[in-house]
Amino acid sequence: MIFNKIKNLNYLLIFLLILLSFIGAAGLYSAADGSYNPWASRHLIRFYVFLLMAIFISVIDIKLIYKYAYLLFTFSVLLLISVEIIGVLGKGATRWIRIFGFSIQPSELVKITIILALAKYYNDIKFENIKKISFLFFPFLILIIPFAFVVIQPDLGTSLSIIMLGAFILFLAGVRIWKFLLGVIATIISIPIFLQYIKPYQRDRIISFLNPESDPLGQGYQLIQSKIALGSGGATGKGFLKGSQSYLEYLPEKQTDFIFTLIGEEFGFLGTIFIILIFILLIAVCYFISIKCFHTFGRILALGVASNVFIYVFMNIAMVSGLMPVVGIPLPLISYGGSVMLSIMISMGLVLNVELNYNLKKLHNA
Repeated sequence: MIFNKIKNLNYLLIFLLILLSFIGAAGLYSAADGSYNPWASRHLIRFYVFLLMAIFISVIDIKLIYKYAYLLFTFSVLLLISVEIIGVLGKGATRWIRIFGFSIQPSELVKITIILALAKYYNDIKFENIKKISFLFFPFLILIIPFAFVVIQPDLGTSLSIIMLGAFILFLAGVRIWKFLLGVIATIISIPIFLQYIKPYQRDRIISFLNPESDPLGQGYQLIQSKIALGSGGATGKGFLKGSQSYLEYLPEKQTDFIFTLIGEEFGFLGTIFIILIFILLIAVCYFISIKCFHTFGRILALGVASNVFIYVFMNIAMVSGLMPVVGIPLPLISYGGSVMLSIMISMGLVLNVELNYNLKKLHNA
């Protein structure tokens, strides 16, 4: 039975994941000046372990995932709360906890359980109730609770991505447009209040984004160097291991948030477009899995995962190219980091599971 499920997995999706991880390993090899250590080797080991985990998730009974969706969300929120108690300080913020010697960022995992919880909620309510304001209260709680705990860590990028993810899912579930317009108006009104409560360095990042040259050696440094490196790559790049901005250490965080810039410098515009096309194909595969699914839970789950990947990619590329403030969003499966890769691979395991169970018409009373 399990062998038949594994045989029927979507191997195009798996191939795209492997391809992205190999591109990431190549970028990390270059970031370490032509060495597999310390980043590329760990990156590949993590990926293969998490790939096995994704395959395991893909063969779990989807009714169990549906049944325990709220419990999984609650557990992830408790992990998020535990950051305030036993969190580990890193890069000026407390975002990680250590479990069995491994550092985990609960804010990345909570995105997956948000998708699960909202998918279960909209699977269980009647379609005509989706348009009623009273039925937005529970989704609002699902979003606002993790958002609040992520903001105080502080983690501006992840908190913004949580709100964007929630908005995508609510729109895809059928919530009316005018309610989103009210949300946009409320957000605009709340911006002055929001700016008062964020950390000074976060406020400086937002201000420097508008004019990075005003502080070229401070808050504007990362963005200026990133744009120089991207522009210097030209159409075809300077060549593998020949990125001068990277090798001369002008480019900060080149193994994490700015790895797209490193690849752009070495492989040029064509190299960056190639990566974007792979991500587009990955998102498209998730989308097509969703539209052939008979049950709402699976449809929203696959669409939510596709939306989450899009948000990661859009925010990272917009950040390093100067289209939005530097908010610390990695490029999934390419940037170095275990928590984001774990989150992405869990979500891909769930999408594979949805495709294996697309023809189920009812998940209630599981």
